[in-house]
Amino acid sequence: MTGRSIGSLARRVKEAYGNLPLPFPVVAAMAGDVLLQRLRPVPLPGPRSAHRTAGAALVIAGVGLNLWALAERRRLSEGPFVLERPEELVTTGPYAFTRHPMYVGWWLIELGAGTLAGSCWALVTMPAELLVEHRSILGEEAALARLFGPAYREYAARVPRYVGAPRA
Repeated sequence: MTGRSIGSLARRVKEAYGNLPLPFPVVAAMAGDVLLQRLRPVPLPGPRSAHRTAGAALVIAGVGLNLWALAERRRLSEGPFVLERPEELVTTGPYAFTRHPMYVGWWLIELGAGTLAGSCWALVTMPAELLVEHRSILGEEAALARLFGPAYREYAARVPRYVGAPRA
């Protein structure tokens, strides 16, 4: 690859994924996890090699889910891609399994990072983070229901909010 083609590739990746949201509660929880582990270490039970393997798998799954969700949103967008301004209701790809694949992806990344570090703190702080984010998600869903009307309500009745089997 030439310098020009690498620059072009980097520009396309930034255009496609440059507006990936990093929810503040995830950042705060991960920072809190690191701080708590430094102040009062609470190690995970079991061998360190198992922590590394499981943690890496969770991080990879979370990153993959986020990239898949972004790619699906981008694929269905016309013109400039702005994640916070949906042009149409996306119900395909990971959105067929969860209405919020990027949140689920970030949660997997957070759990994976804590597991990689061999710390129990991610497990301890995650419930509070989920409660905070759940309130934001309910607001996002209300906005989507206003924007897409009956189509969103039908989608919400069929696809679980976070994880689980899609309903018939």
